[in-house]
Amino acid sequence: MSAKTVVNQPKPFITTTYSNKWTSGICDCFEDLPQCCLACWCLPCFTCKTSHEAGECVCLPLLDAYGLIPPMTLSLRVSVRQRYGIEGTICQDCMYACCCGPCTWCQIAREIKTRMSPITVINTRAWDNQS
Repeated sequence: MSAKTVVNQPKPFITTTYSNKWTSGICDCFEDLPQCCLACWCLPCFTCKTSHEAGECVCLPLLDAYGLIPPMTLSLRVSVRQRYGIEGTICQDCMYACCCGPCTWCQIAREIKTRMSPITVINTRAWDNQS
């Protein structure tokens, strides 16, 4: 007599984090405490690290020391917003770059970190290993 064995594999439930909004607010620096601390104690190092993670030249943030509007903060915020399809305007980006520079850099870093791994796989059913 032959026995027929049916094996069903669990199917994952997949969610994505794609959105047209920033994944964190401008003042949510404490969501990633290590990055917040680095930005607080050594902002030049943090901006160069974040610029590198965004695929830009490491030395570009050093240009922010010249001028009324920090050019690298503004351009990187616009670039990240455009890359990920985040809603916003150049006026908002300019305001954040001028008034909230360190918080803006922290938000950019959190966004890059979040968007680098956008898929979460959740196993909805435990695999039952029955003989």
